[in-house]
Amino acid sequence: MSGFLQVSAEVAEALERGRPVVALETSIVGQGLPAPHNLEAAFGCEAAIRDEGAVPATVGVLDGCVRIGLTRAEIERIATGSEKVSSRDLGAALVHQKTGATTVAATMRGAAMADIRFMATGGPAGSAACTAAILMISPRIFRSSRPPLSPSSAPDRRSSSTSA
Repeated sequence: MSGFLQVSAEVAEALERGRPVVALETSIVGQGLPAPHNLEAAFGCEAAIRDEGAVPATVGVLDGCVRIGLTRAEIERIATGSEKVSSRDLGAALVHQKTGATTVAATMRGAAMADIRFMATGGPAGSAACTAAILMISPRIFRSSRPPLSPSSAPDRRSSSTSA
């Protein structure tokens, strides 16, 4: 599968030197937030990761490859028109050379292939409307059950801090 994986020079160098690298999904850019908030969120997340001394590794599908460590132009390309790609969709997206915004599951798969151990996302299971949606049988649940990647997410803002 290495022919279908492209890791940016910055991310590859960071991994080689043992620097921290954090994978980021792109479904929030392609489908999750309206413009211009989608790009503001993407670039803001990358900046926050850099501010903490780590290297962001934004993941997407472009031109028949899972790309790890997207450029600004590549993120903008995903924002202007992409399909949502989960791990189950990777094969078809690669063969058909789709422009794909990766879900948590697809991002975890790509990150694991690149030996990235950490990932950040907007919430558990993306932006699930309720706990029942998180409990659905889903590729991200299966991917989460198979380390070596540790995903980290923000809490669901809709949750009440007073509920038991």
